[in-house]
Amino acid sequence: MSSFLYLLLLLTFMLPILVNAQDSGAVEIGASITATDDATPWLSPSGEFAFGFRKIQNTDLYLLSIWYHKIPDKTIVWFSNDGITVPRKSKVVLTALHGIVLSDSLGKELWKSGTNNTDISYAYMNNTGNFMLMGSDGFKLWDSFSNPTDTLLPTQSMEIGGVLYSRVSETNFAKGRFQSRMLKGGTFEINPREMPTYNAYRSYYVSPTSDPNDKNNSGLYLSFNETGYMYIVRGNGGIYDLTKQKLPAPGYYHRATLDFDGVFTQYYHPKEFTGTPSWTVVWQEPGNMCADVKGVHGSGACGFNNVCSLDDKRRPVCECIKGYVLLNPRDEYGSCKPNFSLSCDDNGLSSAEELYGLLELRDIDWPNSEYAVQTPISEIECKRSCLSDCFCAAAIYSNACWKKKLPLAHGIRDQNFNHKTFVKFRKADLPLQGPNFPNKKDQDNLILVVSVLLFSSIFFNIMLLAVVCLGFFYIYRKKAIQHQPHNTVTENNLRFFTFKELEKATSGFKEELGRGAFGIVYKGAVQLSSTTTIIAVKKLDRMTQDTDKEFKSEVSIIAQTHHKNLVRLVGFCDEGRQRLLVYEYMVNGTLARLLFADVKPGWMQRSHIGLGIARGLAYLHEECSTQIIHCDIKPQNILLDEYHNARISDFGLAKLLNINQSRTNTAIRGTKGYVAAEWFRNIPVTVKVDVYSFGVLLLEIICCRRSVENFELGGGKDILTDLAWDCFREGRLGDLVEIEKEDESIKWNELGRFVMVGIWCIQEDPSLRPTMRKVSQMLEGVVDVPYPPCPSPFSSTR
Repeated sequence: MSSFLYLLLLLTFMLPILVNAQDSGAVEIGASITATDDATPWLSPSGEFAFGFRKIQNTDLYLLSIWYHKIPDKTIVWFSNDGITVPRKSKVVLTALHGIVLSDSLGKELWKSGTNNTDISYAYMNNTGNFMLMGSDGFKLWDSFSNPTDTLLPTQSMEIGGVLYSRVSETNFAKGRFQSRMLKGGTFEINPREMPTYNAYRSYYVSPTSDPNDKNNSGLYLSFNETGYMYIVRGNGGIYDLTKQKLPAPGYYHRATLDFDGVFTQYYHPKEFTGTPSWTVVWQEPGNMCADVKGVHGSGACGFNNVCSLDDKRRPVCECIKGYVLLNPRDEYGSCKPNFSLSCDDNGLSSAEELYGLLELRDIDWPNSEYAVQTPISEIECKRSCLSDCFCAAAIYSNACWKKKLPLAHGIRDQNFNHKTFVKFRKADLPLQGPNFPNKKDQDNLILVVSVLLFSSIFFNIMLLAVVCLGFFYIYRKKAIQHQPHNTVTENNLRFFTFKELEKATSGFKEELGRGAFGIVYKGAVQLSSTTTIIAVKKLDRMTQDTDKEFKSEVSIIAQTHHKNLVRLVGFCDEGRQRLLVYEYMVNGTLARLLFADVKPGWMQRSHIGLGIARGLAYLHEECSTQIIHCDIKPQNILLDEYHNARISDFGLAKLLNINQSRTNTAIRGTKGYVAAEWFRNIPVTVKVDVYSFGVLLLEIICCRRSVENFELGGGKDILTDLAWDCFREGRLGDLVEIEKEDESIKWNELGRFVMVGIWCIQEDPSLRPTMRKVSQMLEGVVDVPYPPCPSPFSSTR
């Protein structure tokens, strides 16, 4: 009985201490948080700051971070793992040896605070937003303030060598294109950087705190004091104020953030409030992001081929010029690509004026993109010079002609810019919808409609009769052209060839380049305009109803495709029973010949080829008016041009879908080792079959090994997809690649990203495979790549 009373008294004495420990911000060793919607974070004593998992908007991904807990938007001020998000059920644990340890839902360690071989006693989330790991001796071993991400908080300082990185976007916390640093010379600077090597470009803000004549007068460190004022402390004790404005009275939160758009900004927010007030800007640098980000390198405030302007808050706004679209539709500050093709390889089929046009834009300049300046010159001569120059993408005229080539950099919209800006576009690729170029045919149709509305019914009848007559004339002329054996060019810039012409061009179909399921490809040469052009002629050798359908499909669909990662169709022959397709010749042959040779390509070349194929497939799946499923992606169907750019070829097995279709029923197509599981399940196939084939091909590119062959590595496994999963799961990525010792270009984080993308693509469940657009973005590094699951959970025996 006495023992019970003693225990009761002890618990009574300890209870206030335990409660106080829970409210003090202290975290015990072994404490953990699991990434779920209702997970409880570790709070500071005041409850103003929280440490734990924040769910990213519109995703099922989480970020281990610190945030303001009492304001509505829960603004994040620190995050782990370089901003890479993790899946649901991921876990963070406080350990005595490694500190904070972050693992994914499968238990794989992703990140730790880096305090090996130390004795951590507990962690502490304090009221200033600093999360600290404390040793048994009471000394701080690690803290978030000493490892900042994109934000500084009051009581935090930045020493020489300290750096902040911007995010990629508001919701993508990976390291972005801008950084701010405290440099050895004593200056606080902000500069863009090259992605993904992170090479620093010219700074666009430099604090005036460097004194070469008196080092004691130079900056020593940046301080953000508890009242919200920021300043640079000089070596002699003097200060340089960054916060030059008077701040509001106490009762406000303060933070300074290098925002994703590259502007360094100090904000404040009331602690006590009604409604949902937003953060208020105290000061920001630079004052004009569009104009101040200068230099000969990098893209500027916005991505390449993008144009920067300021909104009413003097923040940069980026917009693709007409005829260009975003590479990543989710990143409006990123780079843009032409929604058409500019090429120096037009085989002389048409003159430059027939192929290209110029669109005049207002108030737009690219100050550092010219490769040639012509003077004196007239405006007409300037425009003609750009049209006839295959390298010229834009020209700016004002008594002189500044010719610009892609990519266009440091684009800026300036109302005081009084020169004339002309941008080139390809007439055949002119988009019919969206914020692109006006189409002359559309303009004529509009004029016709207006005329119908304005003039009398008699005029309408006359016009209707004229249209009918023209229609009969067009049909008659089309039939006549179809039976003409001589050379001509179709409305898609395709040339008709006679069988005798191609027989002569190939020396009687003498030199064979390769064989496919329905035909043989021969090398040849034809005279196009005034030059001799090397061609590849595909001769269909088994004429059936299916092959005839295939032939017409290739001609009608491929003629409408224009992409730098697709092999271009030059012309065709449709004469009697002869069906031939004429393609541009790819001098470096097939990808298979490069990958499986004795001398392996370097990593830079492998990654470049893989990304090119992904972009070409994304175009076929999402950007064509008729969606195309290739159905036979493999190394033999990828050709390489003179610059080793990947070019997808052989649409002989392609399956075409209407815009409102997403699935199709068809017989099994493709090549063993690259065929997705749904082909064998008698279910409708989608573009995801190409995603699967690409995943296998990507792993082959990474490893320079065939998907099915005997391997010595990995315990005798003979399936590359299984080997890749095992090596990835066990952290043995080095076993997958054969890179020459002198090739130092390989980036292991990039290799890991490519392998994860490949594993996502070969998921047995097609719903788990990403789209090719998402694949391209993940390979480029503009979106996160989540940790992939086992690709074959249904067939795995483990």
